[in-house]
Amino acid sequence: MSASRKRSASHLQQDDPGPSTKTQKGKCPPLLSHPHLTSPPVFPIFNNPRQSTAPTHTTDSTFRWISPALGPKRSCLHGLSGHPKPSTKVAAFDLDGCLIESSFPKKGTPPNFLWWRNLVPNKLKEAHQQGYSVVIITNQALRTTALVNDWKKKIPLIAAALPDVPFHIFAAIEKDGYRKPIPGMWYELHRIFAEQDVQIDVPNSFFVGDAAGRPNDHSSTDRKLALNIGIPFHTPEAYFLGLKEAAYTLPGFNVSTLPKDEPRLVPADPPLLSAPSPELVLFVGYPALGKSLFFREHFAPAGYTHINQDTLKTRDKCVKAVGQALQEKQSVVVDNTNRDKQTRQYYTNLARKHKVPVRCIYFTGSIELAWHNNLYRALNLPPSLSSTEPKRGLLPYSAFTSFRENFEEPSVDEGFSEVRKVNWVFEGDEEARRRWNMWLQIDGK
Repeated sequence: MSASRKRSASHLQQDDPGPSTKTQKGKCPPLLSHPHLTSPPVFPIFNNPRQSTAPTHTTDSTFRWISPALGPKRSCLHGLSGHPKPSTKVAAFDLDGCLIESSFPKKGTPPNFLWWRNLVPNKLKEAHQQGYSVVIITNQALRTTALVNDWKKKIPLIAAALPDVPFHIFAAIEKDGYRKPIPGMWYELHRIFAEQDVQIDVPNSFFVGDAAGRPNDHSSTDRKLALNIGIPFHTPEAYFLGLKEAAYTLPGFNVSTLPKDEPRLVPADPPLLSAPSPELVLFVGYPALGKSLFFREHFAPAGYTHINQDTLKTRDKCVKAVGQALQEKQSVVVDNTNRDKQTRQYYTNLARKHKVPVRCIYFTGSIELAWHNNLYRALNLPPSLSSTEPKRGLLPYSAFTSFRENFEEPSVDEGFSEVRKVNWVFEGDEEARRRWNMWLQIDGK
């Protein structure tokens, strides 16, 4: 993400509004009684950063990065300033465009930062004094290890400018389950606090971020994260300046838009397993629409052989395995996407050769639903399922667009005895449904 796309507050870096500025009732803590602060907006040791590639002297910051970073790919950086104590109340903040001005490290220049607004340090101190745990939760689009290392040098400077505010910082540096709005960083905070026997009181905590879906915002990921967590949300203008919250929209797919109460199987009759045996069954549909689960629930108990290209790797191996199973008088399910007539013809020809009936089960979900399910099962499963379900990696978006571009809806004219449709119906417990209901996205796919 380029710096130009992040919401800038340079036009607000003048005098702060006077004491007459009003807050929204019940929305955020009152403004400081002395809004005209005298602290310089740039950290003072870098008044002329072009003269040197390193700080002119060291700071007294007690900040440290925790090693190793979090996650299987070490993609969630975690740092501590001072000795933050867990609290049931959390004051969480985005970083760029919220606490500091957006900037990206430039090779050969020392790290520096500019407060988003002069009153930010005192507001953070105020939150700490009110008993909140101060936490920074940030996405960082840093493409190389060198950029990550340069960016990491900025955070101790921020910590040194906040000597009375111990805090945690979490930074997502990859497009994975830690990247907002997927709540991976929040899950880590919850885990760390729980290990110290502290449960976060989410309704009495809050999150402040500038990616709020307003007309000039670069995105809406901060507001979506807050909705996913269930935590009260404020924009920086509302929390720090007491301004009225602006109108917003939340683009993208959400499961709340799906039709309600659709039948699972169309037509419902005859019973799914009433066909003669042996038979060949072809699944058709986007990845991540529940085809493999449907097989396990309905066909595996009846002894059907499962043929899947994820396991066998190539279509030729799938075709050979189907032929062998039919030769041995076994009923077979081909659990692939089978997106077009030409692909499906390999299998209908085999059915004709072995003189067995062939039918099609068509999973009807959209590309938006399939991509959402892909994110959910790879990045946001509840622990109770991630420990028991087969591990699914995140499929690339190209797998979904390729299906869409080449898809031909199946029909009985291809030689099927019937084509039955399976509509998506979520199956899972309350926690699984809560996580599936979230806003799940990775910008840029």
